[in-house]
Amino acid sequence: MIEAFAHPAGSVAVTKDGGATQWRGVLLHIHIAPSASYEMEELAEAECVAGRGIVGDRYYSGRGTYSPKPDVREVTLIEQEALDALSRNDPPLQQGPITLEPRDHRRNLTVKGVPLNHLVGRRFRVGDVILRGGRLNFPCKYLEELLGLPVFLPLYNRSGLNCCIERGGIIRPGDEIELLSL
Repeated sequence: MIEAFAHPAGSVAVTKDGGATQWRGVLLHIHIAPSASYEMEELAEAECVAGRGIVGDRYYSGRGTYSPKPDVREVTLIEQEALDALSRNDPPLQQGPITLEPRDHRRNLTVKGVPLNHLVGRRFRVGDVILRGGRLNFPCKYLEELLGLPVFLPLYNRSGLNCCIERGGIIRPGDEIELLSL
């Protein structure tokens, strides 16, 4: 794994002011999978371990599809707003609306009210856990193959955020999410 600030995007972002700052979000869903391609399991709470990931998840154990690639991937997040736009076919990048359930997108945390694209290199709190945004997550053909849906183009630039865990703890749906100072 690469420390968030060591990633090129994170190392530049941390030295710059800007981005969305006046927001408060909420954690809607937590999902893990024990290994690559396994069905995602929803959790009522999860233990996040600094430097490792979510206990029981494929990236915690090193059994994720991209585990061999050095990157910040201890926890992945996606915005509910992106999923809502996909279900409205907004923008119209595919033949019609696509509905993805939170277990389908393969990210660990589904959040609402959190501008993930602005959190590269930034620290933020989910409940008592502190995360640092590493890099934006790009959609992949692997996800299209797993789902059998044309999600690559509609999720481009809104496929989520890969993060590292700076301070571990327990998270639960309903936990508040807020930006922290650098």
